[in-house]
Amino acid sequence: MSSADRPATLRYGPNGFRVLSPGNHVLCAVSGEKIPLEVLRYWSGERQEPYASAEIATRRLLGAA
Repeated sequence: MSSADRPATLRYGPNGFRVLSPGNHVLCAVSGEKIPLEVLRYWSGERQEPYASAEIATRRLLGAA
C-alpha cells in the first residue's frame, strides 16, 4: 500500500498540523468522512481530531456531536 492509499497520522497544533506518518488523507473524527490533506481546514489541537467541515467542528466543540 502506498502512502497515497492510506490515512496520514498528524499532530494538530493551533495554527497547523505536522505529518507524523505519511498518507494523503485523514478521517473526520465525527462523520468518518475521508478528508484529503490539501483540503483539511478544521481540527482541534486539544482533542487531536480532524473535522470535515466548519459545521461539524462547531458542533463537536460545543458538545453537540
